[in-house]
Amino acid sequence: MAVQIVSPGRVDVIEKAMPRIQNEDEVLIKVQMVGVCGSDMHIYHGQSPVATYPRIIGHEMVGEVVEIGPNVNQLVPGDKVVMEPIQWCGACYACQSGRRNVCVHLQVYGVHRDGAYQEYMVLPERIVHKVDRRLAWHEAVLVEPFTIGAQANWRGEVRAGDTVFILGAGPIGLCALQVAKMTGATCIVSDLSDAKLAYACSLGADHLLNPGKVDVEAEIQEITDGLGPNVTIDAACTVHTFEQAVRVTSVAGRVVVLGLTAAPSQIAQLDITKKELTVVGSRLQTDKFPTVIEWFNTGRIKADTFATHRFPIEEIERAFAFIESHPNEIRKVLLEIGCSMRKGSVDGHGIPLTR
Repeated sequence: MAVQIVSPGRVDVIEKAMPRIQNEDEVLIKVQMVGVCGSDMHIYHGQSPVATYPRIIGHEMVGEVVEIGPNVNQLVPGDKVVMEPIQWCGACYACQSGRRNVCVHLQVYGVHRDGAYQEYMVLPERIVHKVDRRLAWHEAVLVEPFTIGAQANWRGEVRAGDTVFILGAGPIGLCALQVAKMTGATCIVSDLSDAKLAYACSLGADHLLNPGKVDVEAEIQEITDGLGPNVTIDAACTVHTFEQAVRVTSVAGRVVVLGLTAAPSQIAQLDITKKELTVVGSRLQTDKFPTVIEWFNTGRIKADTFATHRFPIEEIERAFAFIESHPNEIRKVLLEIGCSMRKGSVDGHGIPLTR
């Protein structure tokens, strides 16, 4: 069974042949859970500038190794694993510079290649990472989103003592928040949802701003004694938030942009040149899986309450509809694929199942 976006707006639950190991360095994985990402929704609506159709989507995956090829050395059947959802050429300028996440020939699972919304996957060992078996499925599935938060902090060169402004308390903003707090930064978070801001507070956010209720830029000036944040991470990814990020960031500061929208923003050169800002994009991740997995394995990442709702894979359309109709009630929605649970139940970690 698999979920395929046939064309924008059309999703089918299909049956497909069991995948088989074809190369000696591959592993067969039984997928257990997959996270629903905003980029999956964009592909469903035809709003992704990079996706191709038809496509089995999904890139936030946790599963169990069931078979290995003869040249696989680091994994064995029974290992709990997550997927680094990219393939790269290794020869282009980006790859030679250690930036394979922006490889000229980049292929992303769930975008350019079929992804994890399916019961079984065959993947090369180099993009399969083992996690501690003690991690619950609904925690381990969050490793990939946290690598995105870690990348955003790395691109922004977040350091202890910095003031970091995060626009958007969605999943990636919350991941970036936890990483910044571990680094020793003071964090300001803005979002239109008081519920999401309350959760950000529980994760350590120092200042909470709702743009619908306060003048965000004035509040930031007061919080930072007129300097502005040293690093601004735009996890809301709108034309307006990008413009605001450039305006509010301090002299010699860094602006991190995660959005993929093609809509242009109006930003004066003066705002960048006068303050000598560094404005950088942040896409996917660069070698962040080992570090993030260590954070998860040692309990430094608080992920047990991150996922709020689950749906069985065959109810994918209902899951999409729920996400769009209850934006303030969800943080992360998961699809159960290999995991089976009773209808209407609550699992041992207290996560309600929407069935």
